[in-house]
Amino acid sequence: MNLNIVCIPGDGIGPEIVAEAKKVLDKVAKKYSHNISYKDILMGGASIDACGEPLTDEAIATAKAADAVLMGSIGGNTSTSPWYKLPPHLRPEAGLLKLRKELNLFANLRPAYLYKELKEACPLRDDIIGSGFDMMIMRELTGGLYFGARSTKEVDGVVTAVDTLTYTENEIRRIAVKGFDIAQKRRKKVTSVDKANVLDSSRLWRTVVEEVARDYPEVTLEHMLVDNCAMQLVKDPKQFDVILTENMFGDILSDEASMVTGSIGMLSSASLNDTKFGLYEPSGGSAPDIAGKGIANPIATILSAAMMLRYSFDLDREADAIEAAVQKVLEEGYRTIDIMPQEADKRDRVKQVGTAVMGDLISERI
Repeated sequence: MNLNIVCIPGDGIGPEIVAEAKKVLDKVAKKYSHNISYKDILMGGASIDACGEPLTDEAIATAKAADAVLMGSIGGNTSTSPWYKLPPHLRPEAGLLKLRKELNLFANLRPAYLYKELKEACPLRDDIIGSGFDMMIMRELTGGLYFGARSTKEVDGVVTAVDTLTYTENEIRRIAVKGFDIAQKRRKKVTSVDKANVLDSSRLWRTVVEEVARDYPEVTLEHMLVDNCAMQLVKDPKQFDVILTENMFGDILSDEASMVTGSIGMLSSASLNDTKFGLYEPSGGSAPDIAGKGIANPIATILSAAMMLRYSFDLDREADAIEAAVQKVLEEGYRTIDIMPQEADKRDRVKQVGTAVMGDLISERI
């Protein structure tokens, strides 16, 4: 198969972790007789520096012409980077929001899985972790508060900021269908997260999700308020299968879930539209404080590449091979610094490696 992939290395640690994902993909292509062509585009701070804007129309056109997009990370230190002295529509994250909208990437899939080898890196107690957990957070990605009308102006002599949260029933229905479809292939449970006791948008969300649920009689649906869900993620994460929620709630809850796994460097993600096209990226940020030091964890990006093979190319065998290689490397005791055990006496059992070595180890085990 010919795989046409656009890469967005981005900012901070982005170029380092994308390089390792490409290394693993190249090994998969060689082993399973595929041809991969890569084309890089700029987005975020790198695009601001080179082009004066976070994402150009030319870059969007290049992304649209690809089969899938693999991204590293964008942005920098919000308190010191000159990018954040620019107007909001010219800052790095504006490029990502624009790309999601232009490519209609409305469904964000963020798996949160605890490897048994990383139980020591998990901040939760052993009695809470139990045998581990495996959840999929389904986040609606192109509606809600992040894309509503906004303004900051003086009203009656007082500076007033307004952000508008808007959802249509069609936007809710399409992400709900995706969520129930995935639940059908997992443990057949959907937890729909909202704030229906306060927000009209959440009341509509709950109504539409219940309508969709009628088409999936084998899937159990429960509703949970977002503040309770945030608590339950640290109280009993193994109760969750598919968490279905809107844009801002999903953004917050998925970052919380990532840390429950032991490190945000382990959390992959996929953003899909109505076709096989998708944008694949790690859930963590650009980590400018460690950029260029060769210590960033590339596993989330590598696992995002596995999701790309699975969802955009239907290459389940190849995706399984990457996931098995990651599992093997962890079983053998290799760790990047972010997933090293906290206790000094347990560190003797594992071997700390850098970004490139971790990529080499996973590639060698394909």
